[in-house]
Amino acid sequence: MIRHSEISDRDIRNRIKKQKICFGGNHKLKIYGTLSCTSGKRMKRENRVFFATEQEADDNGFRPCGHCMKDKYKKWKDGFIQ
Repeated sequence: MIRHSEISDRDIRNRIKKQKICFGGNHKLKIYGTLSCTSGKRMKRENRVFFATEQEADDNGFRPCGHCMKDKYKKWKDGFIQ
């Protein structure tokens, strides 16, 4: 997990190009999603974190975004409601 506030924008762009960053998340809400998610683009910089894989996000206790990852969010949600 990489905090946005601890890395330069240039480093972020380079890591995205090299596919070392594939997902973004909100540290306070514990939600992760795709880098193109409109909800994720609106979050504050100090709350934003980045992940290389979905597994890394899951391992850090984050759940899928309900906007950009609807199917995975539904599976996650169904696991708690049954």
